[in-house]
Amino acid sequence: MMTDRNADDALLLTPTEVASLLKVSRRHVDRLAGRGAMPAPVRLGTRVRFLRAEIESWIASGCPEMEKGTD
Repeated sequence: MMTDRNADDALLLTPTEVASLLKVSRRHVDRLAGRGAMPAPVRLGTRVRFLRAEIESWIASGCPEMEKGTD
C-alpha cells in the first residue's frame, strides 16, 4: 500500500475531487461529463475517475467545451 504518497500526486481524481478543483458541485461535474463538455472520465468497473493531467490541462486552457468525436 502506498501510504506515504501525497493525495495531490494521484493520477486519477474522483468526481468530488474534480468538483473541488473547479469550485462547483459534484452534480455540476456529472452534468459536464454527461454532455461531453469536459475531458471524458475513465471507468473502472462502476467507479468513475478523471485523469489528473487531462483535468489540469483543461483547467489551464480555460475549461473550453470539449468537442464530441464523430464516430
